Amino acid sequence: MEKREALYAGKAKSVYTTDDPDRLILEFRDDTSAFDGQKVEQLERKGMVNNRFNAFIMDRLKESGIPTHFESLLSDTESVVKRLDMLPVECVVRNYSAGSLCRRLGVEEGLALEPPTFELFLKNDAQHDPMINESLAETFGWATPEQLQLARELTFRVNDVLKKLFLDGGILLVDYKLEFGVFNGEVTLGDEFSPDGCRLWDSTSREKLDKDRFRQGLGGVIEAYEEVGRRIGISFD
Repeated sequence: MEKREALYAGKAKSVYTTDDPDRLILEFRDDTSAFDGQKVEQLERKGMVNNRFNAFIMDRLKESGIPTHFESLLSDTESVVKRLDMLPVECVVRNYSAGSLCRRLGVEEGLALEPPTFELFLKNDAQHDPMINESLAETFGWATPEQLQLARELTFRVNDVLKKLFLDGGILLVDYKLEFGVFNGEVTLGDEFSPDGCRLWDSTSREKLDKDRFRQGLGGVIEAYEEVGRRIGISFD
């Protein structure tokens, strides 16, 4: 597959067109950022770790019947993915209270949430990804009611699969975000699933094993990502 021009460069990933109009190359970089880009660093091995982590998770989800854009690993830091028409909406599920939920509602961190919560956020860096609802998404044309319903259903199916996967490795899936797009008329999981976009805690000690280590200056960020990966069966060798 021929890698062509850069289509998009985000905070930690770049997207390239290819000689196949329906396929893109997703490149995971070592860049790491937090607080809307106010804190930025390069963390060695991060691109490789997140690329392999994402590939493993996407394969597990595909095995469970969840449509994803992931097709194959191309290199240590690159993957081939389907080209989706992305919905500018993030779907967030919370199994435990943490982060912005605690700040917004004044609840303590670590409460088990039954049932898990589901929230929508608009992907808009300039507006700091504001929370929205289904009515706003429909009114402004960000997604149709049918697309939103499918995205919600798929998000909770992901939750069922990944909660067990991580718990079997002694890890709590605290919360996460997913992004969806449309490929050949089908709502399909896009973007990535890595410790950059979710919270993962050791189930016994509640040690943070995700990007909060970077946000909070705890150190050992990539080591924590690799520890999570090893516990669920990912090889980084």
